Amino acid sequence: MPADLDRSLAISASGLRAQSVRMRVVAENLANAESVADTPGGDPYRRRVATFRAALDGADSGVEVTGIASDQSDFRLSYQPGHPAADAAGYVRLPNVNSLIESADMKAAQRSYEANLGAIQAARAMLARTVDLLK
Repeated sequence: MPADLDRSLAISASGLRAQSVRMRVVAENLANAESVADTPGGDPYRRRVATFRAALDGADSGVEVTGIASDQSDFRLSYQPGHPAADAAGYVRLPNVNSLIESADMKAAQRSYEANLGAIQAARAMLARTVDLLK
């Protein structure tokens, strides 16, 4: 396999892996958007965000997930004095997840995934064309 095509496949594959992680984290956030604490005044689910960096391995590069970070923004408060998770003042702490932002992030991750998949398909088509020319 020509080195350039091999490199492009490796870069696109790293992008697929990174966007898969990103979509999983966003799906987790959406699933827990209304998850409150088990105890009165406790902390609810905290939004998570995948962090990335460029992976520079000699001539090859791509992207790699460096971790899953917790979003430290404030929790939302809702006055619900009868709720089992309400604090002494009657407020329930809700997750710091905004479903609209998560949906937009999911769409962006899907588009990035599709772009990387398209690059892999193009590289495979070029490789097949090269093999056909060598016959």
